[in-house]
Amino acid sequence: MPEHQPFEPLPASRLSVAPMMDWTDRHCRYLHRLLSRRALLYTEMVTTGALLHGDVPRHLDFSEQEHPLALQLGGSEAQDLARAARLGEQWGYDEINLNCGCPSPRVQRGAFGACLMAEPATVADGVKAMRDAVSLPVTVKHRIGIDRTENYDFVRDFIGQVSQAGCQTFIVHARNAWLQGLSPKENREIPPLRYEWVHRLKCDFPGLTIVINGGMASSAQVHEQLQGLDGVMVGRQAYHQPGWLATWDAEFFGEPARGLDLDQVEEAMVVYMQAQALRGVAWPTVARHMLGLRHGQKGARKWRQVWSDHRLKGEPPQQVMRLARAAMQAVVTD
Repeated sequence: MPEHQPFEPLPASRLSVAPMMDWTDRHCRYLHRLLSRRALLYTEMVTTGALLHGDVPRHLDFSEQEHPLALQLGGSEAQDLARAARLGEQWGYDEINLNCGCPSPRVQRGAFGACLMAEPATVADGVKAMRDAVSLPVTVKHRIGIDRTENYDFVRDFIGQVSQAGCQTFIVHARNAWLQGLSPKENREIPPLRYEWVHRLKCDFPGLTIVINGGMASSAQVHEQLQGLDGVMVGRQAYHQPGWLATWDAEFFGEPARGLDLDQVEEAMVVYMQAQALRGVAWPTVARHMLGLRHGQKGARKWRQVWSDHRLKGEPPQQVMRLARAAMQAVVTD
């Protein structure tokens, strides 16, 4: 091991893939874990109601290969959060994360997500209840504010109060959440990013683990943020260009380069699709998550078109892979 590497392995929270609704399901996470063994992965947000009154295996089942893996919960009632966290621990998750950042109308109707930033005492109660219920780390993901009022003291006081309940790790999406007037998509793009506020939080709370989220799209950006913060969480860029994850272990965790071949990753995903088919999961449900795998390669567009062609859904995935590679090769040799 090079002398500059610490003896203890770097924490998984150093670099993570954000929880993203409709995207980071178990099939997406399986792909991401093939590409990076070290990054911390998150589930989609799972509401306490879905766990306490719904199909628990459907929401919590995952592949052992996905570790380290955090379960993100949505909810506001302390005892419900505690019961849901206990289920997460029983199912083998490595961390429980509370969503205090989602601005969607559905979440607002349930009075959780970003709404909770206006109720730090409620968040603190939930954190304490979960910490009392499980031995896992309990973390919070949140915005820097709500609506159009930008006030650093607001987020500072939020973290100050919640940390008193025992939360040691805060993942800060460095934008406000506008609860009115913007769609969830617009809320990821329009409110301005305030990276400097997140660095200021680290200065004000040096003993806490502060992870930044929002707008991260390159390794250079990640390196820059790691100069003053404990971790970086990447969202859409990791999903749309998953091949980037293949560089993470060597570049950010100091591990030897694996020389990952994207052909091998694709083949591993086909094997996974075949196994999932035995559970009644059609291969397009899995394949949709890897459409960006060939990003930047010549012929990637043709390859992607084959994998997303639902006229082929009756074909076995290994045959679709052959057709996709042939389409890609035709462009390369043209």
